[in-house]
Formats: sequence, C-alpha cells, structure tokens
Amino acid sequence: MAQPIIHDLQQLKDPAKAKVLRRYFKTGKGEYGEGDVFWGLTVPQVRSIAKKYKDLPLADVEKLLHSKVHEFRLTAVIILTYKKLTKNIVDLYLRNTSYINNWDLVDLSSHEILGKFLLDKPHTVLFKLARSANMWERRIAIISTFAFLRNNDTSDTMKLADLLLHDTEDLLHKAVGWALREVGKQDRKLLVDYLSTRYHTMLRTTLRYAIEKFSTEKRQQYLKGTI
Repeated sequence: MAQPIIHDLQQLKDPAKAKVLRRYFKTGKGEYGEGDVFWGLTVPQVRSIAKKYKDLPLADVEKLLHSKVHEFRLTAVIILTYKKLTKNIVDLYLRNTSYINNWDLVDLSSHEILGKFLLDKPHTVLFKLARSANMWERRIAIISTFAFLRNNDTSDTMKLADLLLHDTEDLLHKAVGWALREVGKQDRKLLVDYLSTRYHTMLRTTLRYAIEKFSTEKRQQYLKGTI
C-alpha cells in the first residue's frame, strides 16, 4: 500500500472524533457497521487527500479499499470518482462490494462510478445487485440510479424501487424513499401515480422520504391514509 497516502491520513487522526464516528456509523456488536475501525477524519479531509492522490495506481487503490480502517476505504472510493471512468474501474468496484460496506461509502461513490458508467449501457447488473443478500449491494443498486435521474431517466429507478420496497433493512427504506423523492422532483404525477397503488403498504420511513417535498397537507393525508 502507498505509504505517503497512509502518512497523510495518519496526520489527521482524531481519537475523539473517531469515538463519535464509531457510534454514528453503528459499529457496535450486532449493528450494521460492527467492527469498523475509524480514525476520525471528516469527509472534506478525506476528499482533500483523495484529490492529492487521484493518480494513485488502481492496484494501490484496491489495497486501500481492503483496509480495516474506514477512512482508507473512503479515500479509495473517492479516488475512483476522480479518475476517468473505465471498465477496469467499474470491474474493480464490483469485485470489491464487500468492502464498500457502509452507507457513506455507497452514497459517495455508486452513482458517480457505477451509475455514470451505465448511462449508455444495459442496467442488468443493478437488478442483480438489488436481489443480493448483501444489503450494501442492494443500496448500491438504488443509489446508482441517481446518475440516471440526473439525465431525466426514471424508469429503472421505479423498477428497482419496486424490488426493494419492502426490504427488511432500514437503510434501504431510506434509500428507496430518497430515490422516489428525486423522481417526484422531475415528474410529480409519475410519483403520485406510483404512490396511489402502494402507499398503504409502504414502509413508513420510505413513504416519509418519498413525500418529503409535498405540501404539509398532502403529507398528512398520505400518512393518515386519506388520499
């Protein structure tokens, strides 16, 4: 692993902040981030280092991604977002999804890497990920579609939302809700039509995020089931 980048990360270690981050990212026994190791760096600090080392060879980026230290993995995925997208980068990303194993790692990278790469290609891999037993792969699937939404393409976001609508994980409830909210920003009628046949059975968290941009009155009607 490239020693200069490790040195730069180490200079910014903050034990007090690391303690806060361990709680925030649920690293306790039985929690979704169980055992994750934090050094206490902020995202802007990590971005600054990632930009400095954006030309790091992919082999070294992959080694960073295999680290037990959360900020190493975060640096790795952010470096990938700074590189010109190629199939090699996407292949690296997909073969290392087991290390992209917290929501910040997914949310800062999946749409920038996988989503952008798939803009002009079939989206089959996202449906495979959405059916994965790994919840981070499922989150990667739905968050990747934010790249499509930026290009006014809502179709696969809606299809993936349907696949994940009753997921057992709270982190998926939120992600699906966010995706639906973004659909509604582009096409309110499309979201309203979608909700009309589903909102009674949707998970509460998903529904709350999906209708976040509606008026207070409309939100209350959906939440009370009176639409």
